[in-house]
Amino acid sequence: MKEELQTFCRENGMSASGSKQEIAERIAAFLETGDIQKPLRKTNQSTAKAPQEELSLETVITENHRCSQAVRAFFKSVILNFHFSTYIQNYFKENSGKTYRDVVDAWHEEQQRLKDPAYKTDIAPQFEYNQFIRDFFADPCNKGKSRKDATSAWNTVKKLPGSNKYIPS
Repeated sequence: MKEELQTFCRENGMSASGSKQEIAERIAAFLETGDIQKPLRKTNQSTAKAPQEELSLETVITENHRCSQAVRAFFKSVILNFHFSTYIQNYFKENSGKTYRDVVDAWHEEQQRLKDPAYKTDIAPQFEYNQFIRDFFADPCNKGKSRKDATSAWNTVKKLPGSNKYIPS
């Protein structure tokens, strides 16, 4: 799918760089307005590495926080089965000024939410396959079908022009 978006961009004199979501947004703007948008350039704040400080539960989340291997190792030492979920990565982005202790609390809260069968995590728009598979299995018509059936349905829909969303039959 991304390759098709990039081909469309090249054929219409647009930049084909960026994530699939960024490219799709530029194409949508082009189709709506005829304007060609330039890709957003992400600038590196500094190429020089900051000195590594000792991480603790009192470490404050900064605006330019990175979920590095050192940070992962720290949280694994505090929470045995820790992993960076989308929720936790977004927590870091949206909560500068809070501490790693707050992250630990947020992680445990998320684990409790995940135990609720009614709770559904958000799937970002660029992960069309994941959303399709979830929607496929949520359709009562597909009760008892296999992952292979879902993947086959995805491959069929993906080849068709237009949206890749699952549409119940």
